Amino acid sequence: MNILIDLVPDTVDVEGIRYKINTDFRVGILFELLFQDRNYTDEERIRIALNLYYEEIPRDEIEAIEKILWFYRCGKEIEAVEGKGEGKTPSMIYSFEHDAEYIYAAFLSQYGIDLQDIEHLHWWKFKAMFRSLKDDNKISEIIRYRAIKITNDMSKEEKKFYREMKKIYGLPDNRTEEEKEKDFADTIASIL
Repeated sequence: MNILIDLVPDTVDVEGIRYKINTDFRVGILFELLFQDRNYTDEERIRIALNLYYEEIPRDEIEAIEKILWFYRCGKEIEAVEGKGEGKTPSMIYSFEHDAEYIYAAFLSQYGIDLQDIEHLHWWKFKAMFRSLKDDNKISEIIRYRAIKITNDMSKEEKKFYREMKKIYGLPDNRTEEEKEKDFADTIASIL
């Protein structure tokens, strides 16, 4: 799929049948927030996701979920994260919940798109524009601070500055106590 020459999809094929799906960017955001919310069971998340995306839920719900994930990833395959140990996930560098105002302002400033007023914006187009926000947007600056790795090559002042920026712009830690303890134990084990 090439967004420059192919039309973005508004249907998916499940068991050889074309199903219309909800392509609006708000659904993609709700889907992402749904899977970050620990108040739902996996079964509840799946049921809600199916209802978010499909007007008519396909009989093969497993394939239907696979197609939702394909659509959510904008037709891209899952990329392996290099340099990460098993069970480790990359830190979040943005949040549609906590960064909503910054993202809204960036779209308005850079593209002249008022995300409140726009009736529909396809998820794939939204993601392409989100990934391409200019460096002078506040959200881009915040993402850079969150993503930067503090290394021994940095001066003492740089390390102090980036630690402070990470603290100021850090996202809440939504892990359970058990997950925090496991991550701590994994970190200690990797040091020893």
